[in-house]
Amino acid sequence: MTTADAGRDRLLVVGLGHVGLTLAVRAAEVGVQVLGVDSDMTKIELVMAGCSDVEDVSDEQVEACLRNGSLAVRLVDRSSGVLPRFDVAVMAAPSPLNDGAPDLSHIVAAARVVGASLERGGLVILESTSFPGTTERVVAGVIEEESGFRPGTDYDLGCSPERLDPGNRVHTFETTPKIVSGTDARALARVTAFYDRLVDRTVAVSSPSVAEFTKVFENVFSQVNIALVNEMAMVAHELGVDIWEVVAAAETKPHGFLKHLPGPGVGGDCIPVDPVYLSWLVRAELGTPLRLSELAQEINDGMPSYVAGRAADLLGGTLAGSRVLVLGVTYKAGTADLRKSPAIVVVERLRAAGAVVSVSDPHAHGWTMTPLLTPEQAYEALGDVDLVILVTDHPEFDYGRIATEAPSVLDCRHAMVPSETVASL
Repeated sequence: MTTADAGRDRLLVVGLGHVGLTLAVRAAEVGVQVLGVDSDMTKIELVMAGCSDVEDVSDEQVEACLRNGSLAVRLVDRSSGVLPRFDVAVMAAPSPLNDGAPDLSHIVAAARVVGASLERGGLVILESTSFPGTTERVVAGVIEEESGFRPGTDYDLGCSPERLDPGNRVHTFETTPKIVSGTDARALARVTAFYDRLVDRTVAVSSPSVAEFTKVFENVFSQVNIALVNEMAMVAHELGVDIWEVVAAAETKPHGFLKHLPGPGVGGDCIPVDPVYLSWLVRAELGTPLRLSELAQEINDGMPSYVAGRAADLLGGTLAGSRVLVLGVTYKAGTADLRKSPAIVVVERLRAAGAVVSVSDPHAHGWTMTPLLTPEQAYEALGDVDLVILVTDHPEFDYGRIATEAPSVLDCRHAMVPSETVASL
């Protein structure tokens, strides 16, 4: 923040999902006065009760910020009226897909909330992931509609796309370098000063479009490399080669190789979504496909069907009537996030082929598709199923027991030593 900002320290965070709540709590902990708003009453009530549904923010952190008065939350919608005065507003609205196309409705709604209460001299930052041009075209346009203000003249506007890796205890919000940008030099200086109080390192880029492109490029990079190793895994299996041994050997090369691991597909709200934003923009504005990214998406989207096919092979060619236990259905180990999890599609494919499916996942509290077993119940059922499929390798699972007691295992994460009864993806 500037000296003036630092003296006032009033932050508005629009959107209290993973990104917004993490930011709000971190800012409150360093002494910023934070008001978090969301249109979802369930989220508001949860935070007001001192609870967090985000792995990277504890209940104790939320309780402490509420107790000392550094954090307050409230419900907001178009009829909420003018919000209390703020100096900095961060928009952390979701940016999902709608029928395979970018859905900016949440970002637009957040910009309307900010614009309706923005005062001259304020600072507005977009943290939501979107395609290049969103900050300067969409956000600035909506704010002007609401307030009549223009960036650089009446207020400062910037973009700092989120880079969270849910559940990562090493690369946290504070320790992951933060990309910062502004529509002009003054805006960039203010955005940089704001985040310098929250994170260990900021990385300034020349414009919001560069910041937005950086974020989607990072996830295209992951998407393409995951697709590459997934395709290699399928080919290696047909050739009788252990892809996990191949990757381990390739990793010893000190240059020109970056380790990625095969798996049952990609999930979460970044890798399956963000590349589509860029692909859509390229097709809309340049009239050409983003070929490599779109092919990578096709490969990754096909992995759940490949897993179901491998499961059928292990059961003699058919899944009809088989009893299958799926371990781990959240998209990532150690998290409770089910968004776009490939396990959902794996279960759908298994059931469509006639399998009787049960699931065990200590984190998937909202799972309703099939019976949900505790890990202990799952261990007791190992002798009664025909096949166990490890989709998400939560640390709570006892892999030694699973490998020993299950009649057949398809291990999509290489968590167990391959054997006569344990097959790797």
